[in-house]
Formats: sequence, structure tokens, C-alpha cells
Amino acid sequence: KVAVRVRAPKPATLIGSGQVEQLAVQVRQDEADLVVFDASLTPVQQRNLETALEAKVIDRTGLILEFFGERAATAEGRLQVELAHLDYQGGRLVRSWTHLERQRGGFGFLGGPGETQIEADRRLIRDRMARLRRELEQVSRTRGLHRERRQRAPWPVIALVGYTNAGKSTLFNRLTGAHVMAENLLFATLDPTLRQISLPGIDKAILSDTVGFVSDLPTQLVAAFKATLEEVVSADLLIHVRDIAHPDTEAQRSDVEAVLAEIGVSEMTPRFEAWNKLDLLDVEQHDAMLAEADRRDDVVALSALSGEG
Repeated sequence: KVAVRVRAPKPATLIGSGQVEQLAVQVRQDEADLVVFDASLTPVQQRNLETALEAKVIDRTGLILEFFGERAATAEGRLQVELAHLDYQGGRLVRSWTHLERQRGGFGFLGGPGETQIEADRRLIRDRMARLRRELEQVSRTRGLHRERRQRAPWPVIALVGYTNAGKSTLFNRLTGAHVMAENLLFATLDPTLRQISLPGIDKAILSDTVGFVSDLPTQLVAAFKATLEEVVSADLLIHVRDIAHPDTEAQRSDVEAVLAEIGVSEMTPRFEAWNKLDLLDVEQHDAMLAEADRRDDVVALSALSGEG
């Protein structure tokens, strides 16, 4: 892991030429095949860095998309991930096929080159993205109809939101008795799952488990996962599940609030915080968190794993 100070981002390589040379030396020493930048790279920066470092380079967005690609389990999830992937790859086609021309343009012997391979690839990607968007619109319509039916019923919808790996699915399973995949993984949940639960004073409520958020959520993902995120936007109550044992828990809270604002969640939607993972705190921190939660009426401290709280 290498920390690099960037005073002013360079259009060609993001980091300075001296820093690129230092990084290239380290890549050769470590015999690294892959370099991951914790930042967004333009297609030009990515290509230039790959040439300079003589290794494959991916950025933060590319890495998150790889996670999502591995986790997509349902047809809807795969559609959303493929759309985000294609959107990301569209500008990153390398001109390695330009010698292959599909046909000559014009008439006779004087016509210029016809459609090059890269243009054909771009067209194929555009066509595929258009088809995926149409399929996702159908998914979105179906979800909308289901939501309308639920809204006509008198039961409130409660959405679990939070940073990735905060313990939403574990809490969801604890509350509903469901067996949703809950792993100590980033983005273990991609597709929203809904179950009914009984609550004191209410006949029943609908609880939904949603995809986890992350700081600087790539715009391609926000666009592709619109159908999934609509479940959060239309909820009657948001339960913000926080990993209270994480050293960056406050920063994660701010990131989640920023994503909620970005996807269009109203500030008027009631919110409640669930401070999860009490079981990972030492006795002193554990008691301090319980005391702090007791002082506030919008917080509950708990451990979804052990059942405390």
C-alpha cells in the first residue's frame, strides 16, 4: 500500500512523473501484476499508467464493479451490474484493432477507411446498453407496481440502510428469521429482500434489506441500481445500521447520508440509527455506547450477531 501526495492532479497520469517512476520501481520489485488506485482514473490516465508501470491498472470504480460482478446472484442484479460495467468500459476501449476495417468507405479505390473495429465495438456496447436499459425499465415498472400494491395496504415499509459490511443482513435475519446471505464481505447483498415482521402496536410491517453504500459511490452504480435504490426512496422509515466498532464510523455515517441525498431520499423521511457490533467493543467502550444510546431517542445500541439489544 503506497500513499501518494497529489498537489494538483495531472491530466495524463493523475500523479506526477517522478511519483510514477517511483511506483514503477516498486511494481517491478514486488513483481505486481495489478495496481489499484483508490481514486477515479480517466481512460487516458489508466492507459498511460499501464504503459508506464507495465502492469494492469484499475481504479476505485473498476474495483467496486468487480465486487458487484461477483456478488450478483439474481437476473436483476446481473442486469444492473452489466449495465454499470458497460457504461464504465465504453470510454476505455483501446485502439488495438484499428487495422481491421469492416469495409471501405466511398466508391472505387479512393474511399477512406470504413468502420474500424473500435467503432464497431462502441456501437455494440451502445446497442447492448440500450437493450439492458429497456429490460431494467421493465424491472423498475414491476417493482413500482409491487410498491403501489404495498402502499395501498396499511403496512409501513422500513428500509435498512448503511455502509457496506455494517451488518444489515445479519440484523435483517435476526428480525425476520430469514436466511439472507450475511457474510463478513463487502457488498454481500445486491438485491433488495423484503419480509414482513410483527411489531408491538402494529399488525405487521415490511422490512427491506438493501445494497450497502460506500464513500464516493460510482455514478455508474447509482444509475444502474436505480430500481434497487427506489425501495429506499419510497420507505416510510429508514433504519441506518452503523458499524459502531469501526474506527471510521463517523465518516461512514456522513458518506451514507451523502448517498441518501444523492439518490433523492427526502429529509422529511424519519430516520433511526442502529449502532451495531457492540460485541466487538471492549467493556469500557461497550458501556459508554450503551449510555450514549440511552441519552438519545433516535438511537438503539445492539449486536445483531449475539442478539444483545
